[in-house]
Amino acid sequence: MAQKPTSITMLFTFQSMVLLPIVLTLASLANSAEGRAFFVFGDSLVDNGNNNYLATTARADSPPYGIDYPTHRPTGRFSNGLNIPDIISERLGAESTEPYLSPALKGQKLLVGANFASAGVGILNDTGFQFLNIIRIYKQLEYFQQYQARVAQLIGPENAKSLVNKALVLITLGGNDFVNNYYLVPFSARSRQFALPDYVPYIVSEYRNILIKLYDLGARRVLVTGTGPLGCVPAELAQRSRNGECDPELMRAATLFNPQLQAMVSSVNSEIRSDIFIAVNTRKMHMDFVSNPQAFGFVTSKIACCGQGRFNGLGLCTPTSNLCPNRNIYAFWDAFHPSERANRIIVDQMFNGNNEYMHPYNLSTIVELDAERV
Repeated sequence: MAQKPTSITMLFTFQSMVLLPIVLTLASLANSAEGRAFFVFGDSLVDNGNNNYLATTARADSPPYGIDYPTHRPTGRFSNGLNIPDIISERLGAESTEPYLSPALKGQKLLVGANFASAGVGILNDTGFQFLNIIRIYKQLEYFQQYQARVAQLIGPENAKSLVNKALVLITLGGNDFVNNYYLVPFSARSRQFALPDYVPYIVSEYRNILIKLYDLGARRVLVTGTGPLGCVPAELAQRSRNGECDPELMRAATLFNPQLQAMVSSVNSEIRSDIFIAVNTRKMHMDFVSNPQAFGFVTSKIACCGQGRFNGLGLCTPTSNLCPNRNIYAFWDAFHPSERANRIIVDQMFNGNNEYMHPYNLSTIVELDAERV
């Protein structure tokens, strides 16, 4: 005759049934954390929607932004479609990260990483002051700390630390410190404080402090971009160019900034004794198609697809702006930002470029090196 289960046995069985799914869920989350997360910091070149949640004029949440995005709707990306972080994720076989301020960033989504970038920000806190409420870079780093605490609650402190240490990080800063600070208006406060050859090492030294803070927060593989050819974007051509030639003063700024940035990155790596930081020569990546657009299938690198005025470079891209019918043949989407197709060319150089483009390694080499360490 079978023994009748006691109340203690029944209680134990019930607790096991309740706890087992919880244990399995935690194990699943921990396993997910073993994949590579992706974190993004910086400005409008990499913002994928944080500014949608802020009271700021620096936003891309109305048509025709997003016209070529999979949903064909604006997302907050300053692009007709995907931006650079999206394409990096795509190449790595991962889903795009959510904006940190998005309510959708919770649960399993947290383990994919997060995008902290905010259009309008720079290396310096006074950069982009005209945009009012934006997430300045040290606030982005503060949010990164908050993120880590949230993930630790989800998968435990050790797994959270491992996720951050193994993650890929992209940081894009510098352009706004020139166009939306030093050169924003004639005789700006910063231009009165510094001659250009003194301003550049000052902001590079400030960028260095940001990178050290990222390292202290656990980042161990960081792509650090320079500026593009600032004087060649449609916005600057519209204001500073007679016949479509790049503005020499802004080009001088980019020419000074990018080599000093790469030297600083190499210096920090030497100090840490590890190639944590990767210098991304975005100026050269842009100049390839800006100087010879036809070689890359573009009809122009001077006129923006969306805009108005000379070179479609005046004001914002809005529903009433001029809009090109084929975004694939324009290097610039709006007055400042590359089209999705141009972004794809840039990301291809990130993955496959030689030491002139990516120093000391390109992304394909990094993926191989990091796979060997696992």
